[in-house]
Amino acid sequence: MATDRSDELYHVLKEKGYPEDFCREIAYRQMNTDYTATRMLGYLYRISNPRPEDVVDEMLAILSDRNAIMQKKELEHAQATINEIYRKGL
Repeated sequence: MATDRSDELYHVLKEKGYPEDFCREIAYRQMNTDYTATRMLGYLYRISNPRPEDVVDEMLAILSDRNAIMQKKELEHAQATINEIYRKGL
């Protein structure tokens, strides 16, 4: 499910000199949506030469944010469904 943003992320990581396996793992396995890839690209464009450890830390933070957003949307949907049941009944 590689996106154009994932491809761009892969190339930016390669240009910064990270190993091939590292670039593939981040761009195509972990940050494989436009949202996550775009966030990581923003980080890489702001920070000139982050250590691999810093890139991984940022990746984990982005994935954690994405998961929190997804969970919030699921809870909002569940609450809307409950509210609808209360209003209209079963």
